[in-house]
Amino acid sequence: MFEQLQEIKAKYDELGSQLGDPVIASNPREYQKIAKEHGRLQALVDAYDEFQGVVAELEENELLAHDDDPAMREMAREEIVRLEVEHERLVARIRELLIPPDPLDEKDIFIEIRAGTGGEEAALFAADLFRMYTRYAERMGWRVDITSASETDHGGYKEVVAQIIGDAVYSRLKYERGTHRVQRVPSTESQGRIHTSAVTVAVLPEVDDVEIEIRTEDLRIDTFRASGAGGQHVNKTESAIRITHEPTGLVVSCQDEKSQHKNKAKALKLLKSRLFEAQHAEQQASIAADRREQVGSGDRSERIRTYNFPQNRVSDHRINLTLYNLDQVIEGELNDVVEPLQSHYRTEALKALGADA
Repeated sequence: MFEQLQEIKAKYDELGSQLGDPVIASNPREYQKIAKEHGRLQALVDAYDEFQGVVAELEENELLAHDDDPAMREMAREEIVRLEVEHERLVARIRELLIPPDPLDEKDIFIEIRAGTGGEEAALFAADLFRMYTRYAERMGWRVDITSASETDHGGYKEVVAQIIGDAVYSRLKYERGTHRVQRVPSTESQGRIHTSAVTVAVLPEVDDVEIEIRTEDLRIDTFRASGAGGQHVNKTESAIRITHEPTGLVVSCQDEKSQHKNKAKALKLLKSRLFEAQHAEQQASIAADRREQVGSGDRSERIRTYNFPQNRVSDHRINLTLYNLDQVIEGELNDVVEPLQSHYRTEALKALGADA
């Protein structure tokens, strides 16, 4: 580990020198890239410098612990106890900082929410989840733009796709992918019986053009009239866009904007994100296989989380987390769920790092 830290410190110093190079300073894109990497290594280098200082103090106090003066020996022993605690803390901190960052963490995302098992009740819960993520995004200072939506007569969603734009969106929402199960009494249930329904959520990082290339000749682009809410604009102009990626058969659509050009640009972003997610998750596996892995079939038995309304309980089955504040979570207070998930997977990464060491 310490050889790796020395290499990282040398790289950090080299990047610092490059930032002072007038040639690099005159190239804003290159300068920003180097500055970002330099900033990312700052915390690790600072922790390593602090660690080296503690090691030096420990060595000094271990010598003093054998001094002829009893008072000096006692003071040194007390200092050693304190420094050993600090040494242990810094080793843990450095190990955590050595976890390779997920290059996608800073990305914006497309989130896709689809009603699964449960009919209209599943569609209503899909709308509840979309509102939950929208409110969480508001708390985080993010922006939510609906890309496409298929509404039901009772205010639910068969499917809703939205873009969420902001600081490190993917890092906080990437663990939301999977099947979400709801247990509650539907408003249409006269006998007061609890029904179980399921909704699937997919989280796709938005990718840059350089990360995935789509050939124009592989696309079939159709226009159609927007449907649903939209006032006088609806059904008067063919501004909605449907894009078919013929090699994979993947279809995306966007009807949120009044401009056909804007709808096309947003649909292309969504298409690239879907293709990239498949490539990233399973490399050469098919799109269909990737999406099955991410959201499952929508069956009630496949779930990452259960929302039990009668008990005001939310349970994340991956980390055995149970909370009794569902009323707050469904209103967008998601940090009590998101942060334990981040901590869990960070711990798993630390274990893997230890195994590789």
